[in-house]
Amino acid sequence: MNPQRDNIAWRLEQCYSGAVYDVLREMGCRDQALPETIRPIDPAWKLAGRVYTVSGRPCDADPDETLLQWTGLLAKAPAESVVICQPNDSELSHMGELSAETMLYRGVRGYIVDGGCRDADYILRFGFKVFCRYFTPKDIVGRWLPETFEEPVIIGDVEIRTGDYVMADRDGTVVIPADMAEEVTKKTEEVMRTESHVRKAILEGMDPQDAYKKYGRF
Repeated sequence: MNPQRDNIAWRLEQCYSGAVYDVLREMGCRDQALPETIRPIDPAWKLAGRVYTVSGRPCDADPDETLLQWTGLLAKAPAESVVICQPNDSELSHMGELSAETMLYRGVRGYIVDGGCRDADYILRFGFKVFCRYFTPKDIVGRWLPETFEEPVIIGDVEIRTGDYVMADRDGTVVIPADMAEEVTKKTEEVMRTESHVRKAILEGMDPQDAYKKYGRF
């Protein structure tokens, strides 16, 4: 599939989470980072995009029903989005090879889950960006159902809403409120340009303290 490119998502993906976090902090949003336990399968991955939220729950259910509901989740996830899932579970896998390949084909940018993943080797081969908390072969069949879509979810101390933006890399995951996304992206780009000037000045011999005083950033 070839969805229209999300320009903010593309710009954010050229940034890094530390700079995005610093900008949010300076704008008064100090607690926008997800728990440090959520990590990319491949540490080299960077992921950014507009959030689509999902939450679910462990259950004792008919296996067919769990798979019908799960495939329904795959069908609902919008192209160019980053799906963020709060499964309310710490035992099962909430992403696998076939599901990841389906999302990739449908134009989803990536998947972040406060839970588990399996089939990591296969996912790595085709490069769908998954960030998760742990790995396990235990699947959801008969044991977990997606319950709500596009409703706010909480991961760690962060409330996440559909329409927010996210920027994630090996350092961590930062959530950007929807109404701040353009301004945060612009300011982050400015920060990175300033950091390049600071780096250049220091490598040319300027004292690091003088460089900080000149550029106001370090």
